[in-house]
Amino acid sequence: MSIVLFWDIISWVSLLGGGFFIITGSIGILRFPDFFTRLHPAGMTDTIGAALILFGLMVQAGPTQVSAKLGLILLFLFFTSPTATHAIAKAALRRKVWPVLDTDK
Repeated sequence: MSIVLFWDIISWVSLLGGGFFIITGSIGILRFPDFFTRLHPAGMTDTIGAALILFGLMVQAGPTQVSAKLGLILLFLFFTSPTATHAIAKAALRRKVWPVLDTDK
């Protein structure tokens, strides 16, 4: 097995894994009952899915300037996505959006 084939396999596994996480996160957004439980797959699985996709693209691009730019996008994503999710949840609590509890059924 050549080294090019090895890096292609790593890249495609990462790209497919990222797509899987994004699809399952989207399904989770549709299936969960309230705002806060929907926010969790939106914040977590989409961040991991996008990170895997960016990593797969970095492997495909090789050691070039494109990989450096994708790495900066990945770093920006890791800082902004959890911060935005936290800000949205805090804004929802200030607007008196309460989570659905088992006793509410």
